[in-house]
Amino acid sequence: MTKQNVLVVDDQPNIRKLVSYNVEKMGYETDTANDGYHCIEMMKMSKYAAVLLDIQMPDKGGIETLKEIKRDFPDVSVIMVTALSDVTLAVQAVKLGAFEYITKPVDFDRLETELRNAIEQHSLKKVVSNLKQELNNSQLFTNMIGQSKAMSDVFNLTDRVLNSDASVLIIGESGSGKELLAQAIHEGSSRIKGPFVPVNSAAITRELADSLLFGHKKGSFTGATDDRMGYFEQADGGTIFLDEIGDMQTDIQAKVLRVLEEKAVRRVGEKKEREVNFRVIAATNRDLALSIKEGNFRKDLYYRLEEYPIFLPPLRERQDDVILLAQSFLDEYCESNAIKRMTFDDRILDQFREHHWPGNIRELKNVVRRAAIREQTETITEITFSNIDSDQSQLQNSIMKPAEGQKNVLPFETVERQAIENAFSSTNHNVVKAARLLGISRATMYRKLKQYELES
Repeated sequence: MTKQNVLVVDDQPNIRKLVSYNVEKMGYETDTANDGYHCIEMMKMSKYAAVLLDIQMPDKGGIETLKEIKRDFPDVSVIMVTALSDVTLAVQAVKLGAFEYITKPVDFDRLETELRNAIEQHSLKKVVSNLKQELNNSQLFTNMIGQSKAMSDVFNLTDRVLNSDASVLIIGESGSGKELLAQAIHEGSSRIKGPFVPVNSAAITRELADSLLFGHKKGSFTGATDDRMGYFEQADGGTIFLDEIGDMQTDIQAKVLRVLEEKAVRRVGEKKEREVNFRVIAATNRDLALSIKEGNFRKDLYYRLEEYPIFLPPLRERQDDVILLAQSFLDEYCESNAIKRMTFDDRILDQFREHHWPGNIRELKNVVRRAAIREQTETITEITFSNIDSDQSQLQNSIMKPAEGQKNVLPFETVERQAIENAFSSTNHNVVKAARLLGISRATMYRKLKQYELES
């Protein structure tokens, strides 16, 4: 079992040495610091279960150091060490959060008891903190159902960026759940108390861009009847989500880049800039590398947004999740319409697994809702889907059995794997050339090589 580490802080070398020696005899590891400044520096570099802190030290005393420890390292237990004449200060220290105080000369039997109790408290605080973090993280993705390895990888990547203010670029096909993931990142970050402002980048026109993004002053143009905050200002203290950023017009991209760089906006009709504090999360279903090459997306904006990319896999790569999602959507429909719970026939579940789902989660949800609306029994069956199909709905391309004459068509994954393998081989394992040959992004090529275990 790893020994707990204790930091001994005292300006007198002989006392540091004596206390450290006895604490090590108690079974702990020790480090020492000669003043408050050194103490804080040591705590930034190493983890300690407890600190033995002298009250009277030159420059930075024990009380001041204690306040800083409780602010920056709240889970660490602090035992104050003081002369009899400083007991009043020691009592004050306990009120400020110290675990206990002991007087000099040190009674090491009592110190051993207090140190044991202090470290037990530290361990308990650590367990509670970890449980809170696990609970918080488990609740973040309640709206994103998925047990597949692909989604597990996404959740793990997302966990790592929650406590950062880095820009996140979510890349995924339409309907794959990019906004839900952006909301989860916001809700798991320190900005959770701030606003989450979603922006449809494709819907912003040149004429309205300045007003919508940066706001305007009353009377600055015809129709400006009130002062208005733009999207960036609305996101102050929170997160702005630039959805489908790849569809934003290039001249608007330049204005967005400026705000991202300077963290300041100027409303239409005003001369003074307003500082804004926001985090940006962007999403796209486009290959931005190709868009840059074609002159449709700014390279400098791409690098500003892509500090931390997350690739959200399409539903066809999450076969383990399809049934979970389908039943969840069906339960949601039944609950919202106050009807008895419905389930799917096994043959329908097989069709769900086999379908390519070009519309991703959005398509699956629509299919389930249409089926639920038409169903008259507790189980959705193949007949029910046939009835929907006969009404010329789009389900004929989504759920039905393969048409006659198509029985020998290879599964999509087989064809895709062969294409990836052939391109990779014909370019002598050059990822960039192979991706260009297939018309896909380099990131997608890497992902496919890993998926089909074709990496060199």
